[in-house]
Amino acid sequence: MARNKSEADPKEQFCSNPDCSDYGKKDAGNIVKYGHDKNGKQRFWCNTCESAFVETKNTVFYNRELSEDQIIMICKLLVEKNGIRAIEQIMGIHRDTVSSVVEDLARHAREVTDFLIRNVGLTKVEVDEMWSFVKKNPY
Repeated sequence: MARNKSEADPKEQFCSNPDCSDYGKKDAGNIVKYGHDKNGKQRFWCNTCESAFVETKNTVFYNRELSEDQIIMICKLLVEKNGIRAIEQIMGIHRDTVSSVVEDLARHAREVTDFLIRNVGLTKVEVDEMWSFVKKNPY
């Protein structure tokens, strides 16, 4: 996911409309930049099915009131083996919200792993520790 407006790359995006003939295909040439939403997130347009979507679609960051930095901090606190209630106290975020983020992290495990290693600078061992915690704590 892009950190600023100039980094958003249409070649890295794919149409998330299951009815689109280019559904899930990266770098198919059908995605173009399409302005920004009210929160400054890059929007994209699929020329194939003529639908718009925001850059965070299909990620753990999509449709969240938490900032990217808050979600990243939750990941880091999980790596440090903090529990849900500890994270609630540290960050001042309700435990149900923290649990929801953890559930989304589990659903997006592969994308999250790649993001944490590439963009946050965690090692594979740290990410493995985080996933071990998530697996041990059913929500």
